[in-house]
Amino acid sequence: MKNSNSRKIAKNVLDLEILALKKLRNSINKIFDDAVNAIVNCKSKVVICGVGKSFLIASKVSSTLSSIGCASFSINANECSHGDLGSISIKDVLIIISNSGNTEELKPLIQYANRNKINLIGITSKKNSVLYNASDIKLLIPEVKEAGLSIVPTSSTTEQIALGDCLAIAALNKKKFSKKKYKLLHPHGSIGSQLKTTEDLMISRNGIPFINENSNMKSAINLITKKKLGILIAINKEKLTTGIITDGQLRRANQQNKSILSLKVKNVMTKNPLSVDKDTLAVKSLSIMSENRITSLCVHKNNNKRRTIGILHIHHILSANIQ
Repeated sequence: MKNSNSRKIAKNVLDLEILALKKLRNSINKIFDDAVNAIVNCKSKVVICGVGKSFLIASKVSSTLSSIGCASFSINANECSHGDLGSISIKDVLIIISNSGNTEELKPLIQYANRNKINLIGITSKKNSVLYNASDIKLLIPEVKEAGLSIVPTSSTTEQIALGDCLAIAALNKKKFSKKKYKLLHPHGSIGSQLKTTEDLMISRNGIPFINENSNMKSAINLITKKKLGILIAINKEKLTTGIITDGQLRRANQQNKSILSLKVKNVMTKNPLSVDKDTLAVKSLSIMSENRITSLCVHKNNNKRRTIGILHIHHILSANIQ
């Protein structure tokens, strides 16, 4: 019975938070556009402030904004009265998050912003609050029922963090912030791995095992042994890719033809090899390899599939922990 009651409570909490999100969704209006424009057009930093749990949410929202190229940091209103006001400049955009909008610690910060004409975005649920009245851009979130004693911040904090995500993603789209740009700010971790491109992992320039299609197979065998990649890229006199040879092909050709050394590369190679653009995500390249049961791909750029600029081997992908 106790476990059953806990599950019932959990579902009730979620129901209240889902209801809060639905109310928030219906409250989004033109003022939201103004807030997004202020963030995107900010020439300095987006400073996000709160007290207590709202400060923790401010830190998360700030981190998300920074990750999409909007320079941002969070600040605790408790510290502002002890010198941290100096970290906010007149060119910044200041976002203050407070459910009541009347928290005492916020008042010096609000006064400082108004006195210095700092663009202030207020996120609050109280229309008659100090924060709402003092803000240049007023984001009014719906008043909602909290879960647990009806006072524990739950539904309201869910609204706050969700609205922060909305602002960040809307700013991302308005800035036309691409996955390629996002990758530059996330070089490590699981996100970094997901965003690695073929170009990040490929062998390029002098590392590419090129061989002329008219070369004999003796030269091909010597080169594939030297390069230790298990693959050669056949090119013509214009240095355009015409085919590939793998060590597997060499073994099969040797079994089928006793005079393999007298053959030319173009007599053994596979024509029109698969090639991917250098900006293709590495995980996509791995999928292409799996679907075609191959271990290497040619790499090109600008849709010029016949001019190989790199070689991607499955070992390069797996070594980067991409699956």
